[in-house]
Amino acid sequence: MTNRLLAAGIVAMSFTAAALAEPTTTDYGIGGRDRIVGAPFATRAPVLATHGMAATAQPLASQIAIDILKAGGTAVDAAIAANAALGLMEPVSCGIGGDLFAIVWDPKTGKLYGYNGSGRSPAGRSFDQMKAKIGGDGKMIPGFGSLSVTVPGAVDGWFALHEKFGKLPMDQLLAPAIGYARDGFPVSELIAYYLERNMKRLGDMFDKGDGPIEEFVNARATYAPRGATPKQGEIFKNPDLANTYEQIAKGGRDAYYNGPITAVMDAYFQRIGGDLRASDFNAHHGEWVEPASVNYRGVDVYGLPPNSQGLATLQILAILEGFDLKKMGAGSPDALMAMVEAKRLAFEDVARYYADPAFAKIPQAWLISKEYAAQRRALIDLAHAMPAVKAGDAPLNSDTTYFTVADKDGMMISIIQSNYRGMGSGLVADHLGFMFQDRGELYNMQDPNHPNAYAPGKRPFQTIIPGFAMKDGKPWMSFGVMGGDMQPQGQAQIIVNMVDFGMNVQEAGDAARWHHMGSSEPTGEAGKGTGTVELESGIPAASRAELEKRGFTTADGSGGFGGYQAIMRDPTTGVYWGASESRKDGAAIGY
Repeated sequence: MTNRLLAAGIVAMSFTAAALAEPTTTDYGIGGRDRIVGAPFATRAPVLATHGMAATAQPLASQIAIDILKAGGTAVDAAIAANAALGLMEPVSCGIGGDLFAIVWDPKTGKLYGYNGSGRSPAGRSFDQMKAKIGGDGKMIPGFGSLSVTVPGAVDGWFALHEKFGKLPMDQLLAPAIGYARDGFPVSELIAYYLERNMKRLGDMFDKGDGPIEEFVNARATYAPRGATPKQGEIFKNPDLANTYEQIAKGGRDAYYNGPITAVMDAYFQRIGGDLRASDFNAHHGEWVEPASVNYRGVDVYGLPPNSQGLATLQILAILEGFDLKKMGAGSPDALMAMVEAKRLAFEDVARYYADPAFAKIPQAWLISKEYAAQRRALIDLAHAMPAVKAGDAPLNSDTTYFTVADKDGMMISIIQSNYRGMGSGLVADHLGFMFQDRGELYNMQDPNHPNAYAPGKRPFQTIIPGFAMKDGKPWMSFGVMGGDMQPQGQAQIIVNMVDFGMNVQEAGDAARWHHMGSSEPTGEAGKGTGTVELESGIPAASRAELEKRGFTTADGSGGFGGYQAIMRDPTTGVYWGASESRKDGAAIGY
């Protein structure tokens, strides 16, 4: 796959829009419903509640979160319980073999907190050793197998968040997921679809014997225990994961990073010839970070700094503030041109500057400044696509499932957790029940001096980004759009839909999206001219034709438009407005 960020955190999106639309029963040609109120494209009204709200990509996980809230847990407690359930129920996107990022609004302190729960590369493998193991020209780390695995940070993230904002004991939070893992749950439609395709692709790669996946027996035993992945509505159990969760519930984070689970992971990587060792797990730690923000037409939009790509959303919005998008109109050629070009400009900076700040100096303030945004905006000609885009010159001194929960006290958590693309590395340690992430493929191996160049003990560039927005110093919306490089593009489209086009929190997610591909990447791959703009079918045909006239190549959507969940809070009434879009199996539930 040429665009390595396209499928991050979800699956490798090699299927077509037609495949997605293929009916599972007799096709009678019947169309959709008509709504009496609200936007005709919206799938439903927002969910409203006052005591608490949860929005996840799996309805059972949302219900678990609500149960935890009703039991007296905080929003963070509920989010941890939901995340454990999603690792079981949505393994194509997330699990404890992956990383975690979060933004938390704490009403007690009146402050936003950011958490970076991403893991690092093996301390014992150098740049030259990595290059030798890759073989060939050594320019790209394989997308699967042990070379792509970094230390998973999710479990450490759970305990860090719980220590600061939790109330209920961890064994109570993990109990629902443990029960579902032992007793089973019915697999939902889209997750069944992704699971079948990912396991087939990974299995085909392994069976050919010439791919990077060293071992796949464990993955098949976990996710296809009867010789095939579960179909929609079939009951799926994962007793190995139940046992792993029980060890974490009893032994805490040390059970994973310095205990029995660590020993199993260490022995597994040694057995298959991987480089991660117990010492790498022992040394892991996430960190609390300060969220960055830009003000977009009176709304303060927040994202997390590198090594995540959170600043990209802010850069896009800062550029767009100089355009009258409301006057242009949703789905108009001018609005689409402005947004796509702003994305292209921001992503060149992503490829040039975003990296682990422990290894590189990031010109963060400059990247999201209004002055720099004005310089970049001046490069945009709405009548003609820029033929080529370059990163800005910084002053010398200077990649999933998303879910969100809010509680009765006003605490809100925006959290995103991922195995990266294609379900992860393909590797499942003996009897642990989860797949390791493949985040490590996102290092740059083409230039050892690049900020994102591979190095031992370093965190790779990360695509996953939680979003948060404030109005007048009060929390307004906890939101996210999962899906690799779609995330900043999708987040910006959500904010524009609500702020400029007046959509409600559900309509903003259901509205048709665009997805631009072909920008330069942090892995060192060069941009591909104007790239390609994929458009969902709801984008007007006239607008698509005009984009092509102005210099863009367009294409039908291939399913890579992400997945959106959000909770908005009305500051005057305290009412929560929940949204979960129709592209996923999820649900927003309140009480």
